[in-house]
Amino acid sequence: MSKRAQRKIEHIQHALATGQQRTNGFDDITFVHQSLPNLSIAEIDLSTKVGELTLSSPLFINAMTGGGGEDTVIINEALSKAAKNANIAVAVGSQMSAIKDKSERPSYEIIRKVNKEGIIFGNLGSEATVEQAKIAVDMIQANALQIHLNVVQELVMPEGDRDFSGALSRIEQIVKGVDVPVIVKEVGFGMNREVAAKLKEVGVTAVDVGGFGGTNFSKIENMRRRKMLKFFDQWGISTTASIAEVSSLKRIPVIGSGGIQDALDIAKAIALGASSVGVAGYLLKVFIDKGYEHLEQEINQMIEELTIVMSALGSRTIQELQYAPLIISGKTHHWLTERSIDTKEYSNRKIR
Repeated sequence: MSKRAQRKIEHIQHALATGQQRTNGFDDITFVHQSLPNLSIAEIDLSTKVGELTLSSPLFINAMTGGGGEDTVIINEALSKAAKNANIAVAVGSQMSAIKDKSERPSYEIIRKVNKEGIIFGNLGSEATVEQAKIAVDMIQANALQIHLNVVQELVMPEGDRDFSGALSRIEQIVKGVDVPVIVKEVGFGMNREVAAKLKEVGVTAVDVGGFGGTNFSKIENMRRRKMLKFFDQWGISTTASIAEVSSLKRIPVIGSGGIQDALDIAKAIALGASSVGVAGYLLKVFIDKGYEHLEQEINQMIEELTIVMSALGSRTIQELQYAPLIISGKTHHWLTERSIDTKEYSNRKIR
């Protein structure tokens, strides 16, 4: 097994070992109860749009793995099958492994082999070239391409990158060079509105905030170091603050991710401004600990319970849920206030 493939397996093992802390900010968000929702649960429509993409549900399985040999083939096969059966989108982990080592292609190709008609997101890092991006898209016939930003992870990673110059320019060239929408995502440290604005300017379709509070890649990489850089373990912008901050631009579709574990988290992410919501580490743990049947049950339960939450809020559509009134408290309120974002816009609005 190559060093890169071994690293992929270590990432999975350490992700499961470190788990997810409840530090993503969702406990700071409370919906304003609606005693007269005036709708039937049968009226709920979960379809949503992310730029040019139309999704049957806001929930999708976010990027996790690939390139780690047979173990990652098994994981991606299960994730793809679950996505197909639930009719939701699914993303692969970084495909650079398969670009540099063709023997790793099956761990990514299995996604499209299992899910021939589904919405699938490819994935590469911001170091990728246009040619590599085209290869990644073709490899799985991707409907969109995620470009991930993971500066902190790379800095903590013993063998990680140390030069991050030119990333925005490379992203712009990829946007111009591929025929599918490009989504830029953080990997657990959150995104601010200034970065999102720059990405919008170069033509990026949507941003995935990848907020702090889910899988912690600083902790994961620190487990692979002799001398830990522990100051990065608590580094980042929470998921809730990231979604609200980027959404305040009102210029680019937002995908919420970062420690999301249930339907209420999904609903809160959407009400903060997300058009769709990615779940990754939580579903990986369900699959590894309990098996495929429980993975499928968990996804179906999330979707069903999201319709229940929307019914209670009187929100027939995802677009209406984005206007459900809510109260922001705690650290999220403090962050947004310091960043000059008026939280009262959330608490005093009405569903259209």
